Amino acid sequence: MTPRLTALRADHLPDAVRQSAALGWPYREADWRFAFDLGGGFAAEADGRLVATAMWWPYGEAHGSVGMIIVDPAMQGRGLGRALMEKLLHEAGNRTVFLNSTQEGLPLYTQLGFVACGQVFQHQAALPPEAALPAALSHLRPMQPADGESLRRLDRAATGMDRTALLDALLAAGTTMVVDRGAGVSAYASAREFGHGVVIGPVVASGASSAADSRDLIAALAGRFRGRFVRIDVTEGSGLSPWLIRTGLPCVGHAVPMVRDVQRRTTDAGPVADALADALAGAHPRLFALSNQSFG
Repeated sequence: MTPRLTALRADHLPDAVRQSAALGWPYREADWRFAFDLGGGFAAEADGRLVATAMWWPYGEAHGSVGMIIVDPAMQGRGLGRALMEKLLHEAGNRTVFLNSTQEGLPLYTQLGFVACGQVFQHQAALPPEAALPAALSHLRPMQPADGESLRRLDRAATGMDRTALLDALLAAGTTMVVDRGAGVSAYASAREFGHGVVIGPVVASGASSAADSRDLIAALAGRFRGRFVRIDVTEGSGLSPWLIRTGLPCVGHAVPMVRDVQRRTTDAGPVADALADALAGAHPRLFALSNQSFG
């Protein structure tokens, strides 16, 4: 069988669900559809069967994210992953591109010019009904329509990217809470249906109390889903991993954030890595938890 590369199409998505499930990835068809509607990608077919996928999402004209990179185990070792990545990077042009890599993917992505910068910790479990979560706090409230621009500004400052389309879709798809002490929104967190249950993220907070605010927001959202499967992917610089374990969400794995900046790749990872470094150094606003590992 000689695989044929083609644009990823909507009619590929049912097969993409089966392909990701075979690898133990929990994506529902609704999750694939959500990703597909926001971005684009490529697929490999062999004998009319989907055997590989790769997707990317543009964040304005300067940045983008890559994910959903899957190659059927029977087709691995034929260069399909590299071929799909090269097509994605060609389409992304001069954008700074980031991804979250498994250990197995590190050699390929390094060869393609990506630079590793930190870790992301994956926490998940069916949250116990008796999970120790704080009561409602006066500085937390549900997001209101008028908060949209404040959230976009916070997200842009925390990530260094214009993720307006992604953020609008996430806010429309789930539940979002904000921190507001009377001087405007200083933090936000979202939760939505995803995979086996619910994913919490993104979580962005600013100011001297950003770490505490991020914990309060996560606890408030998680409290709505006691007894359900909850997942959250937190950045290394967030410091949230030990607290999540105590809350009842164990760490089940990690990914390696990587950045490819065509303007600066010979010396460092570029502007997105600078934003990640700022987060590690405690600058504000900060990205505490990802939307998921594909979107960032």
